[in-house]
Amino acid sequence: MASAVSPGMEVRRIGGSQDGRVIELYIGAQHPASGHMRLIVYLDGDVIVRVDPDIGYVHRTMEKLAETREYVRVISLLERMTIIDSCNITLPYVEAVEKLLGVEPPPRARYLRTILCEINRIASHLYGLGIGGIFLNHSTMYMWAFGDREVFLHLASLLTGARLTHTYSVFGGVRRDLPRLFIDEFSKAKRYMLKRLRDYDKLFFNNPVIRGRLEGVGVLKPQRAVELGVTGPNLRASGVRYDARLTGYAAYGELDFKPVVGKEGDALERIWVRLREIEVSLDLIEQAIRSLPEGPIFHERFTKTIPPAVRHWLAKGRIKLPGGYVRLKTRPGEVFTRAEMGHGEVTYYLVSDGGIKPYRLRVVTPSARNVVLFDELARGHTLMDLPAIYGSLDYFPPEADR
Repeated sequence: MASAVSPGMEVRRIGGSQDGRVIELYIGAQHPASGHMRLIVYLDGDVIVRVDPDIGYVHRTMEKLAETREYVRVISLLERMTIIDSCNITLPYVEAVEKLLGVEPPPRARYLRTILCEINRIASHLYGLGIGGIFLNHSTMYMWAFGDREVFLHLASLLTGARLTHTYSVFGGVRRDLPRLFIDEFSKAKRYMLKRLRDYDKLFFNNPVIRGRLEGVGVLKPQRAVELGVTGPNLRASGVRYDARLTGYAAYGELDFKPVVGKEGDALERIWVRLREIEVSLDLIEQAIRSLPEGPIFHERFTKTIPPAVRHWLAKGRIKLPGGYVRLKTRPGEVFTRAEMGHGEVTYYLVSDGGIKPYRLRVVTPSARNVVLFDELARGHTLMDLPAIYGSLDYFPPEADR
């Protein structure tokens, strides 16, 4: 039997099969399939005995690097953890520093942050749905989702001036106001996306081949999801009504928001939750635009320190950060914040010693919490169910290996 084993496979005596022999199969690391991660799969025939995710292929050391940078410079560092969702990953850090500084962003800035967060969420879900499609050999879904994602990257670029890494939320507000063109562009994007979601339902979600691959596969019961600390759409697909946006950060407490909650907890339901969350995000953006307060986008404590030579940018709705902004000192203390990313809840624990840099920064990302599902959901399934389970989890490897 050993002579018939291909490279990358190894037969070992591991308990769990009748004759004590289990095949050890290495999957990855390659991109865009397994991403920057390797899966070590133990098989009894073609039945999965165990899955060990080997996530250590990025080594970003974000938390340690943050201790070497001034507070404002940490923002652009942290958004690289999840480059497809850069506002949602950095907003709780910005809010943590604001608590230590003792400043509140103006109401208009809070609404603008919310708009960008929801744009990022839609783009993140489309990215995950596209990758899920390619895992199931559905190349049309991959190309459609990635093509439609460009619509929302365009909206993000209109608002922030950048396509992916926006560094939009800063301490005390945001860097740019809403451009006049944005409202019309969003209206067109919403009409287009609602139509496309109906196409996705026909082409992908209700496709009998796709349903055959996903339905009843990788079922996660609600109690088990809570015990494992699962988060995001993977948690809500199991019927658990929890979303960090319910805590009311940014402007979410002032908008009519109800999280999408599933029932079955299988791979198909996890896809369904993400499709329906795109609809909710479109509605939240429209609500935020309709209720957008008038007023400044930057706290007056920092506005008055902007040099006269660049003050004219304020009238154009843009903020040029003053030089002293880089050397901001916070009060000593500890702060805990959270937010809901496209992948799930992200939490920050920030410790300040009163200096210009974080003394300690701890980030727990949703992919780091959801990585446990690879082993939990795959056991007892066949090897060909593994891509379906992986694609349904919307796992982002660099986010876990932060």
